[in-house]
Amino acid sequence: MASVVCTLRDHQDDINWCAFSAKLLATCSGDKTLRIYNAEDFSELPFSPLKGHGYSVHCCCFSPCGQLLVSCSTDATVVVWSTVTGDIEAVLEHPGRSPVRICALSPNAAHLVSGASDGTLALWDFHSKRLSRTGGVRDTTMVACSFSPCSQMFMTGSTYGDLRLWDLHLNQLLAKKDAHDLGVSCCSFAPSILSCNQVVQFRLASCGQDCHLKIWVINKFTSGGFDMVLLHTLTGQTAPVFCCAYSSDGQLLVSGSVDKSVKVYDANNAVPLHTLNHHDRYVTACAFHPTSPLIATGSMDKTVNICRLEDGCRGGKSSPGKAAAGRLKLLVADWSEGDVSEWLVEEGLQGLVDKFKANNIDGTELLSLTKETLASELGIESVGLRGKLLRKVEELKSGSMSLGVPDEFLCPITRELMREPVIAADGYSYEREAIENWIHTKNRSSPMTNLPLLTTLLTPNHTLKMAISRWKTSQ
Repeated sequence: MASVVCTLRDHQDDINWCAFSAKLLATCSGDKTLRIYNAEDFSELPFSPLKGHGYSVHCCCFSPCGQLLVSCSTDATVVVWSTVTGDIEAVLEHPGRSPVRICALSPNAAHLVSGASDGTLALWDFHSKRLSRTGGVRDTTMVACSFSPCSQMFMTGSTYGDLRLWDLHLNQLLAKKDAHDLGVSCCSFAPSILSCNQVVQFRLASCGQDCHLKIWVINKFTSGGFDMVLLHTLTGQTAPVFCCAYSSDGQLLVSGSVDKSVKVYDANNAVPLHTLNHHDRYVTACAFHPTSPLIATGSMDKTVNICRLEDGCRGGKSSPGKAAAGRLKLLVADWSEGDVSEWLVEEGLQGLVDKFKANNIDGTELLSLTKETLASELGIESVGLRGKLLRKVEELKSGSMSLGVPDEFLCPITRELMREPVIAADGYSYEREAIENWIHTKNRSSPMTNLPLLTTLLTPNHTLKMAISRWKTSQ
């Protein structure tokens, strides 16, 4: 379940954006201000509101350390604020003095991108606050931007409806035209990176005026080429979708719409988990807290709602019911098609139930599945999803489903129960200390694939940590 725990009513105009750091929440509005709140009790900080823009503030984002906040405005500037004092650290004037609609910081805090109403992009060195390069697309408005988790490229979206991937020299790596009919409104990279054979994969969510939320796979090949494949189209909202955001572990995806709703999805399986209908007007902003099960949503009703996700909404496993308990007494080879469907749901693989039913997959056939049959016969295109399913099947074969510690709770390096699980660039979860030691001593290769890790960035896997905690409590 999900419930509203707090409603902030301080802004005097539409909410345009909201962003979390570990300790703070920032919101910005058409009233020309930003407001900063303590993320524990949501009390407003003494120096809030921040006043420095001359017109509507469209976007804001925190630096990774949380001590700086960046905002952009119709006044054609990007302002860097101290979150310690509320003072202005720098004012960056966008080239051409066009209204700035979007800004984004790279995860390593080295680069800042601003996008404007005339289609221009400015890439800034964030440390020196100096302009590095300019580029863009003519005759459109940049309204969306997100850096990849490796900080080496970023995606932009425009009112043309196109999504474009750029490197740090502002060279276009790929362009997906008409990604959203009538225009893109937001895009967000998932925090994890997957490595498979000679391909590195990224996930991207985007939404737009076509009322759709889409999940894409971006493949980077060792040859240097890229391609972009549509993985899921989510149609749970009935009007244009204005905003979307991934959770810090990449397991959840949230979106807000003109239909006044907020939808929370299982990001891996594209399954809706919850709908919130607590705003009176269009939902224009959404953000996950990086470490707590909280979502902030902003609206044209001038309010920001803070929603708490309960454990059941985080994709964790619950204790088996009577049907599950009965099924576990059977050999997997004796499972019926219905037993297989129930197992898929319990393992968070609800999105595969229809495919399995259509192909009459029972227990015997489940145990015989391979990467090849999943791709060619069942049409499961996602490498990550195929890998997850096959790992679950291996757990069934080894009996770890009912004996001892669930295998997914064990670090692949130490084979011990994880205390601080993190997601590495290969998409697998490890105990933080174990993978950090591995990276320092094994020349940055993946323990699971033996391929080079594209980045040493480690993302806390909060969903897995919560699942381990619930399992330990149940023992």
